[in-house]
Amino acid sequence: MQYQGSCHCGKIAFTVDGEIGSVVECNCSHCRRKGFLLWFVPQEAFHLTTSPGDIETYTFNRHVIKHHFCDVCGCAPFAQGKDAKGHPTASINVRCLEGVEASSLKITPFDGRSR
Repeated sequence: MQYQGSCHCGKIAFTVDGEIGSVVECNCSHCRRKGFLLWFVPQEAFHLTTSPGDIETYTFNRHVIKHHFCDVCGCAPFAQGKDAKGHPTASINVRCLEGVEASSLKITPFDGRSR
C-alpha cells in the first residue's frame, strides 16, 4: 500500500510504500515531547515529493538520527537513520499520514530514555 504524508502546512510532502504492522512509541526526551508514533521502513520505501531544500534537520544525543521538520509549521513528519544492521531507514511519524487512525494501530513501547 502507498501512503501520502506531509507536515501540517504541506511544505514537506512524501509517499511511503508498505504495510503498517505496528508502530513504536519511544519515551526518549524528544519523541515523548512530540508525541511521535513511528513506523520504520527501508529508505527505498520513502519518497520525498517536495524539495529537500524545504527541510530543516535536528539531531541530538549521539547525532545519528536526522529528525526532519518544517520551518513554517514546525511539524516533524519523518526522520532518517540506520537500522541495527546499518541499512538506511526512514522513520515515519504515522500521525502525519493521510487516512491513518493512530488508535487503530498496534503500539509497541520502546525505552529510548534508557539508551
